[in-house]
Amino acid sequence: MTAELAVWLAWLVWWISWMAAAAWTGRTVQRPGGGSEVLYRLLGLVGIVLLFGLYPHVHSAELALWEVGDGVAWSMVALAVLGFVFAWWARLHLGALWSSSVTRKADHHLVDTGPYGLVRHPIYTGVILAALATAVLRGTALSLLGAALMTLGWYVKARLEERFLREQLGAEIYDAYSRHTPMLIPFTQAR
Repeated sequence: MTAELAVWLAWLVWWISWMAAAAWTGRTVQRPGGGSEVLYRLLGLVGIVLLFGLYPHVHSAELALWEVGDGVAWSMVALAVLGFVFAWWARLHLGALWSSSVTRKADHHLVDTGPYGLVRHPIYTGVILAALATAVLRGTALSLLGAALMTLGWYVKARLEERFLREQLGAEIYDAYSRHTPMLIPFTQAR
């Protein structure tokens, strides 16, 4: 098995298990209105297409920036898997409060323990890590652009989610959490 196939399989296993677990979520009581999710979903979709090369391959468009050796390739697979493990830890820790879109669940409260004590959006952090590792493994300009677009999509979603949670749970509570916990990158300055 090649490292590129292994990273594809890691993404596939993560995605299938993630979709299966979507049934395990609490009742939604509110969500932001006005098509607020269109931008981050579009960025994510275009990012996935570019990251995985799901487009017609024209040699001139597939600008290879580097080739990685086996050691680096398998290290990137390990980083991608680590990202998925981190995302799953967060998903399990969040429990029934999880949703694929920005929502407020019944009995919603601020979760600031476990992975949510390291970053405010650990699921996004884990998927971003997996995307960046995949882009490095593929080593093309378009895969890097795809990972960048996916990262931007997660950032846009995180900002939307934070505005919504500030409104729903109270600015004082969420702002106190934000002052002590970084948004996406562990062990960095919060805010």
